[in-house]
Amino acid sequence: MSIVTIRNVEFLNNPARFLDPYHFRVTFECIAPLPEDLEWRLIYVASPGNEELDQELDDCLVGPVPVGVNAFEFEGSAPNPSKIPPEDVLGVAALILTGSYKEQEFVRVGYYQNTEYDNEEMKEALPDPIRFDSLVRDINQKPRVTRFQIKWDIAPPQPRTAVAAGAANSAAVPSADDLDDEDDTEPSTNGSARPAP
Repeated sequence: MSIVTIRNVEFLNNPARFLDPYHFRVTFECIAPLPEDLEWRLIYVASPGNEELDQELDDCLVGPVPVGVNAFEFEGSAPNPSKIPPEDVLGVAALILTGSYKEQEFVRVGYYQNTEYDNEEMKEALPDPIRFDSLVRDINQKPRVTRFQIKWDIAPPQPRTAVAAGAANSAAVPSADDLDDEDDTEPSTNGSARPAP
């Protein structure tokens, strides 16, 4: 069971210029207090087949985290154009938001990002070299969410019940106060009670 569940990721500047920073708000729910920080990272993936080209745009720490619904705003810089192969600039790339606790990744939220020129002339006759100042990005609002089981070291709260465990199958047990001082029975030799003479 996950202690933290993402409820919403809202991009506050989408669509935007390619070179603009990413600005978004993350809303999540926490069902047990977390004494340690949650780490959030934003990663740009230009070439899915080459992990070495992934760019970590920013990271932030949020915590300690109280029980309930929490939110924070996150701003990550734009990817460094010099680290993107020219053939991977235009078209679809990926933007990944990860959440970790104690260096254990518990969630990965991936978005597709489409990058293109902001005018028809450049779309039809691609400039060489690439004009990054004329590029716009649009992030698809349908994320792909992957959750991972981790060791939280925190027990989620247990629901409270009015009946103690096992009480539903137990019969009432009389106390010593419920017994009469004058007992009309005496034990028999076979262990059963019989009326006194």
